[in-house]
Amino acid sequence: MGILKVENLKAYYMTDVYGTKRTVRAIDGISVEIKENEIFGIAGESSCGKTTFMKVLSGAVKPPLTVVGGKVLYNFGNGSLDILSLQKDELRKIRWKSISCILQGSMSVLNPVRKIYKTFRDFVEAHQKIEKKGDFMRQMRDHLGKLGLPREVLKAYPHHLSGGMKQRVTIALATIFKPSVIIADEPTTALDVIVQRGVLQLLKEIQKEQKNTIILVTHDMAVHANIADRIAIMYAGRIVEEAKAGDILENSLHPYTQHLIDSLPMIGDKSHRVSIPGVPPNLANPPSGCRFHPRCSSVMGICREEVPPLIEVGDRHKVACFLVSKESGDGK
Repeated sequence: MGILKVENLKAYYMTDVYGTKRTVRAIDGISVEIKENEIFGIAGESSCGKTTFMKVLSGAVKPPLTVVGGKVLYNFGNGSLDILSLQKDELRKIRWKSISCILQGSMSVLNPVRKIYKTFRDFVEAHQKIEKKGDFMRQMRDHLGKLGLPREVLKAYPHHLSGGMKQRVTIALATIFKPSVIIADEPTTALDVIVQRGVLQLLKEIQKEQKNTIILVTHDMAVHANIADRIAIMYAGRIVEEAKAGDILENSLHPYTQHLIDSLPMIGDKSHRVSIPGVPPNLANPPSGCRFHPRCSSVMGICREEVPPLIEVGDRHKVACFLVSKESGDGK
């Protein structure tokens, strides 16, 4: 087992408003294994379930989100731990120390009326007692220095910092305890290309130094191309393809993945980039069979009726597509 193993996970948003019940199948049967010390990318369009998946992986499950089946098993070196079975106090002990998060829009979580060093102090004191203030400040300066942040940042208010600096501060908060797993949800959103590159390089350096496992969630395939070791492609609450980053980018097999790759701009290529036809399905009433079939130009009869299993077709390369199994001689 790797550091994280997800088994047939199902997590739905279940609401009951004035007697009208509605179930949105945000995560609907995901199984994946993530290895220690790797950067694992998760890609897909908006509303495919990426952020919901991250909430479940971090144990942040609150109504109306409900886990209706499956397991999320972590291995921190002392046996398997199902995060979905933990009580609040047990979750608190491992959160940020073993599992840390860089949340989508995390630049806005910094308290605007508190200096950065006070935010760090509040954060650390919530998990452990600070014995000596002087030692603590030295540790903070050393930690920020390793992440390319000047010590003056500690005395600044958030509004004194640029967007890139604020994002680096949130990354510093998320890595202060050297967690085993870092979940990064769209960490480069709203940043320009140059700042994005710096943030991605910082994440790579942290992973190399601290030997963490990073789970990187973003719709931007160019970001994954820069940093990920392996990539899983999500569509409508399910994983449709999973492989090494190079295989995904150079030898994608699922039609949806191919559309995502084709949308990437290429240097010197001025041809028109074609978007994926149609729109993502309503997960309160998803289509039968393969959920991509209404948008797929290679759809077959079986695609409308049966759910394609995620099968291994190469070296750690998995795909859920009847077209691929047909070409290999296993299809109907």
